Amino acid sequence: MDTISNDSDKFAGRQTPGPGTSTSVAQEQSLLVFSDDWGRHPSSCQHLIRHLLPRIPTAWVNTIGMRTPSFDLATVRRAVEKLRHWSGDPSGTPSSLPENLSVWNPRMWPAFSGPASRRLNRFLLGRQLRRRLGKYEGQRVAVTTVPIVADLMGRLPVDRWVYYCVDDFSKWPGLDQKTMARLEKSVIAKSDCLIAASETLQQRLRESGKPVYLLTHGVDPDHWNNPPASGSATARPWQSFERPLIVFWGVIDKRMDVEFLKRLSSDLSRGTILLVGPQADPDPSVFELPRVRVLPPMDYEDLPALGNDADVLVMPYADLPVTRAMQPLKLLEYLANQKPVVVRDLPATRPWSDCLDLASNPIQFSEGVLQGITHGLSEAHRRARCRVHSESWTARALDFERLLFDRGQTAGEFT
Repeated sequence: MDTISNDSDKFAGRQTPGPGTSTSVAQEQSLLVFSDDWGRHPSSCQHLIRHLLPRIPTAWVNTIGMRTPSFDLATVRRAVEKLRHWSGDPSGTPSSLPENLSVWNPRMWPAFSGPASRRLNRFLLGRQLRRRLGKYEGQRVAVTTVPIVADLMGRLPVDRWVYYCVDDFSKWPGLDQKTMARLEKSVIAKSDCLIAASETLQQRLRESGKPVYLLTHGVDPDHWNNPPASGSATARPWQSFERPLIVFWGVIDKRMDVEFLKRLSSDLSRGTILLVGPQADPDPSVFELPRVRVLPPMDYEDLPALGNDADVLVMPYADLPVTRAMQPLKLLEYLANQKPVVVRDLPATRPWSDCLDLASNPIQFSEGVLQGITHGLSEAHRRARCRVHSESWTARALDFERLLFDRGQTAGEFT
């Protein structure tokens, strides 16, 4: 039996007038969301849903992830976490959830590559979710950010399927790329609405012949402009590292450009290159570089303090198909801080070139960081960052809501 956090009745539809919709024509609405585990890290989908929760009851389905299981410590830890979810252990879920949110943890087989695995998951998930959904009335919209739900589409009692594409999983390092490509093709074909987080993803999805909306990421400027008061070294573990502090936060994996970090490490006469976040099969040579230090993932609430203490914020990504397609969530978070930012020259970072320094090679990257350490944030970059305040998650969520419930929008309206 699947486990659930919060009262499942909160998912029952209710009268929810949305933007541009009068109360007299409003109908009962609810959301079913398939994505990464709620509260595990602040994904774009979680930001959007948080802003919709006051108006729209939502059931969030924690999935198993898409990496191929392997015999390593990270996989074992993830397996233990999932077993806690499935057993109903309260330590496996966030201690408190927002009003109107239910978190469901259906049991799943940890693979999707073969026909037998897919049939098993279709049976397991379909049985558990239909039982939960069957008693709810009104318009039910299912949203997925992951391709692994392909076999559920058309088999659950929902009125509309929306694919919110946030990454090119067919190119993502560490995933079964062929399986993800095959599943995503099926999801695209079965979806009623396609939403892309970047222009590169939008162009790729348009190959299906369907309309594709562009909804880039947002930011909550107030969250980043008001870091908490200084605390102890235990509360801020980075305070023990040598300054200046060059900081990256996010998933540490093979998207990192080792040559960028190697050149910067050799050019620094003092200071620390700090990488903060979960590790997903990164190049081990990164951790052998002088001045590189690593910390585990931090709570979203603690990141503004880290940004405030950093001297330069960086994104040393390699130029790869997967990085050319992505829309880094941390980009606007970096820009909301009043610190120099140096990033790889990529399609998603180019539109912000007036607010930061772009680097196409290791020399440019290292020089940009050293300049930021010496001179701080330039006045030109500071002035240009005023436009970050117009990129709020609140505004993005309103656009997202209109797309979810098909309120008369046309393709490309949010491009």
